[in-house]
Amino acid sequence: MQLTLERWGLSLGDGQPLFCILGLNVLEDLSLALETAQELKQITAELSLPLVFKASFDKANRSSFKSFRGPGLETGLEILAAVKERENLPIATDIHEADQAEAVAAVADLVQIPAFLCRQTDLVVAAAKATAAKGGLLHVKKAQFLAPWDCHSILRKIEEAAGPGLTILCERGTAFGYNNLVVDMLSIPAMRQLGVPVTIDATHAVQLPGARADSDGVSTGGRREGVPVIAAAAVAAGADGVFLEFHPDPDKALCDGPSCLPLAGARDVLGRLKALHGTVHQRNAA
Repeated sequence: MQLTLERWGLSLGDGQPLFCILGLNVLEDLSLALETAQELKQITAELSLPLVFKASFDKANRSSFKSFRGPGLETGLEILAAVKERENLPIATDIHEADQAEAVAAVADLVQIPAFLCRQTDLVVAAAKATAAKGGLLHVKKAQFLAPWDCHSILRKIEEAAGPGLTILCERGTAFGYNNLVVDMLSIPAMRQLGVPVTIDATHAVQLPGARADSDGVSTGGRREGVPVIAAAAVAAGADGVFLEFHPDPDKALCDGPSCLPLAGARDVLGRLKALHGTVHQRNAA
């Protein structure tokens, strides 16, 4: 299986390099977005890895009304469009409502369905149609409550709405009791057996869902040190790509800082993941 962003000449799937969806959790301002995109572009170019720059214009699913959500649809898409033009990079961002589909697909080459929303039929159908019309791809995160094989229902909706060859599935952990997530690495090959490429969102897989005790109910906890571990395990299990969020100073990030990686460590993490991906594919080809 293999999918391609035709405009950019970037492919993922069988026989392709490790596909990298990298960036910020949420847009804070244009300057930070450009700084992060420039650094990640340089690193992935040196490693010969395909890059899609990711940042959210709105974090609609927050622990508190006081939580930082981002600049919103209009300003957020303007920032993403500026990054796309200035850095010549494809863009990934989330969609939350069906009526956002056309505006988001006009800017984003990779339109992302958040995990909690992956079963919302109107949203999925609208995003699929708009994304297909613009020649992009759909990145669908598997819900924390959904079995990997049950993603076939999501794929069927998308294919009926917009045709095949559009969807990437993403593993991001499964709810395990209260305030915890675990990643079953067997879900990677299970979802690939549905006939689509699969990525790992190692950033959100280390979240500790629910408010942090020291944040007055405003933010969710996380285990940043676990991100490279989960990413490596998923690549070893056959993941076609990785979804990772960075920040120059994660402890000062306005959203999900405990789960994102320092930008200064991106080269080391991506270099090790590339090497592992190469080893796995050499083994599979033998």
